[in-house]
Amino acid sequence: MKAVLQRVKYASVAVDGKTVGECNAGLLILLGVAKGDSENEAESLAKKICSLRIFQDENGKMNLSVRDIGGEALVISQFTLMANYRHGNRPDFLESAPAAEAEKLYEYFKSLMKKELSHVGEGIFGAHMEVSLVNDGPVTIIMDSDVLTKKPIQT
Repeated sequence: MKAVLQRVKYASVAVDGKTVGECNAGLLILLGVAKGDSENEAESLAKKICSLRIFQDENGKMNLSVRDIGGEALVISQFTLMANYRHGNRPDFLESAPAAEAEKLYEYFKSLMKKELSHVGEGIFGAHMEVSLVNDGPVTIIMDSDVLTKKPIQT
C-alpha cells in the first residue's frame, strides 16, 4: 500500500463536475493498494499518518500531527501509485490489487481514518476524478506500508 500525503489548507474532489468530497486544513491522501496488501498494511499506514508530525507548532516547527491540530482529511483511491515504469515508456499496473480487493481495503482505510479525525472526505472508487487543492508549505510525503510492516520491498 502506498500513500501520497499533501498538507493542505483545503482540498476537494469532483466527479462529473459535482463535488463529492472535501476537507479543510489537514491532509489530502492519495492511496494505492498493491496485490497482497491486507488490513495490517491499512492499519499501519493509518496509524502512522495520524501520528506523523508535519504541522507547525506555535514556534513554526513541524511538531504536530493532523490529529493534534484537529485537522481533516480527504482520501482518494489512486491505483496509478502502483505503476511499474522500469521497462519502456508506458507504465503497467500489474502490481495493483484487483479492483474488488483494492476497494475493500480503501474502504477499510477510510474507516480507520474516520475513527481518528473529525472529518474525512472521500472520492469515488474507480471514478474519473478531478482533484483541487491548496497546498500548505508545500509539504508532500510519500509513504509505503512495506517500510512500516517491514516487508521486503519488491524490485
